[in-house]
Amino acid sequence: MAGHFEVFTDNGGTCRVRLVDQFGKELAVSAPFGDKDAAARGIYALREIAASGLIEDHTC
Repeated sequence: MAGHFEVFTDNGGTCRVRLVDQFGKELAVSAPFGDKDAAARGIYALREIAASGLIEDHTC
């Protein structure tokens, strides 16, 4: 099974998205969204960017 996105409500009551790998390890957590629909749009945008986005190295 591949990784997946989880939409959840944080302790402050806002909607967030987390990216989880195939082993259940949390890889990333989003900024807060206003509602579940906004979170879904965020997932869509992330999937589009991940599919074609370039990698920028900002290390020294």
